[in-house]
Formats: sequence, C-alpha cells, structure tokens
Amino acid sequence: MKLSERSRFVIYAVGIFVCYFLYGIVQEKLTRGRYGDQVQPDGSIGQRFTYALALVWVQCFCNCLFAKGLLMIRPTKEDTTHTGYYAVSSLTYLLAMVSTTMAMRWVPYPTAVVGKAAKPIPVMILGVLIGRKTYSWTRYGCVLTIVLGVILFMYKESKVSNLPAESTMLGEVLLFLSLSMDGLTGAVQDRIRAASSPSGQQMMVAMNFWSTLMLCVPILVTGEAKDFLSFVLSHPEALTHLGLISVCGVIGQFFIFLMVANFGPLACSVVTTTRKFFTVLCSVLLFGNVLIARQWLGALLVFSALFVDMFYGKKGSKPASAPRKTSSGDGKSKTSELKKLAS
Repeated sequence: MKLSERSRFVIYAVGIFVCYFLYGIVQEKLTRGRYGDQVQPDGSIGQRFTYALALVWVQCFCNCLFAKGLLMIRPTKEDTTHTGYYAVSSLTYLLAMVSTTMAMRWVPYPTAVVGKAAKPIPVMILGVLIGRKTYSWTRYGCVLTIVLGVILFMYKESKVSNLPAESTMLGEVLLFLSLSMDGLTGAVQDRIRAASSPSGQQMMVAMNFWSTLMLCVPILVTGEAKDFLSFVLSHPEALTHLGLISVCGVIGQFFIFLMVANFGPLACSVVTTTRKFFTVLCSVLLFGNVLIARQWLGALLVFSALFVDMFYGKKGSKPASAPRKTSSGDGKSKTSELKKLAS
C-alpha cells in the first residue's frame, strides 16, 4: 500500500526526531564523559574524547556503507547526477558542521541558539538564488514564524560573557559562515533534485562517500587518526558509545535524505530546526518545569506556523525551472517525455 505524501512526511519527521534525540544523549556521554582512571595534568580523573573529526569520519563511513547496502538489496534507477554536485554539496556540508563546532567555543549561548535556529532562512534564500526555487508568500511567512518561535522558546538570557570582543566576533563570523554553507548545501541539493531526482539512498551514498574522502586528509595530516585509534583501543567502553552513535546517526541520516529527496532541503531544515524545540518542550512537560510567557508565545508561534504550512504552505512552491506542458499532436509521447523529466 502506497502511503500518502503527508503520511510519509510525518514518518520521516518522527524518524528524524527520535533518532537524533537518542543520538544527542549518547553523543553527550561520549564527548562529555571521562574514560579510565588516569590523573590528568589539570588534576581531573579520566580522559575526555576530543577527536571530533575522527568521530564525523566514522559516522560518514558507516552512513555510506549502510546506504550502499540498501541499494544492493533494492536497486534503483541509475543515478545520473554530476559528480561535481555531490562533491560541492559534501564540502559545504562539512564546512558548515566544522564552523558550527568551532563557533560554539567563542560565542555565548544565546548567539549560538539564534544562529542555529535561523538555518531555514539561508536555505530558503539561496534556494531561490541558486537552486532556482520559488515559494509562496505563505511559506515564507511560516518559515520566518517558526524561526522566531524557536528563538523565543530556546533563548536563555546569558550572564555577562567573559569572552573578549575579538573572540566573540570570530565566533559570530563562524556562525555566519556555517549558515551560508547550510544555504549553499540546500541550494546544491535543490539543483540535484531538479536535474536528476536521485533517491534518498543514492544521495546518502554519494555525499557520505565524498565526505569520508575529504575528512581523510585532515585526520591523517594532523595525526588525529592515530590518536583516535589509540584512545578507543585503550578504552573499549568508548567503542560502545561510538557504535550507538553510529546506529542512531545512520538511521537518522537515512530519514534526512528521504526527506530531502522527497520534500526538499527547506522542509528538512524546518524539521531539524523544530526537532530541538520539541525535544526541549517534551523535557519541560515530562519533568514539570514551568514555562514563562515568552516560551508559551514561542510554542504558540511554532505550532501555528507548522499547522498553516502543513495545509497551505506548499501552494506555489515549485522549482522555477520546472518543465512546462506543451500541446502537440502526439500527446502521449509528450506526456511520457515530461514524466521522464520530472522523475
């Protein structure tokens, strides 16, 4: 039985929410926990996991193998996407991830929240400029309302930061770079969908393959690969956490690429942005914490915008370069050609 478009959207969104909720919990255990009982130079007990590039490499490698396995089990039509599209998309994806990680070291919490919540905006803008997308005014309004609602809900008044102005400015530049790279990634993915419409598995294989290759250079040149292997061999319990992260990441990214392939990068960025909002909201409700008026307003804006976008936002949203139907004596032949172009 073929599921409706709305049912598939809900399934993909729930899959992303659940997988990355578990992913975040295990990732915190890995990156914030301590392994072993050795006394460190600062007097603390146990070593910390600090191999961010190696961690991303492991995830990309596992994602690539998983998607490749799915394609072997259930082959699909040949992917005719130009290799350059995947290479550029993988590069901008990695730059966005690295920039965000680095920025968190130099900006206060509120700035980071605002930056991450605004991700759908550059995705939409660059999707129009580069990906040749058009969106209805309703969708523009819904996306901006969701971003505003998430910011109002997640924002926490920060105590005065002791970071120097130069460091804070560097962090803000990195956040801007990350958002720009997110927008470019979405724009290139829109071009990929318009040009060849690959399946989610095909996009997942190609992007993770290129990401794995690109990450090989820095982790080998910096010596991080050797240190990473030494760490996991010395602390086998870290392998358990790595395995759980990889499983959650693989399934979560599988749903992400299904979302991108079927509904586009903008829909995916809106889902991943609201994921954090719903995660915190569930935590608040489960543990009986009190929401202040600003957070209730943010929640109301998010739910209202999601409801409106679900029913009205897709009207008028289409690629600007979509083929137009033409009349001809050979109607069946033309219809067949249009279907091929659209598939």
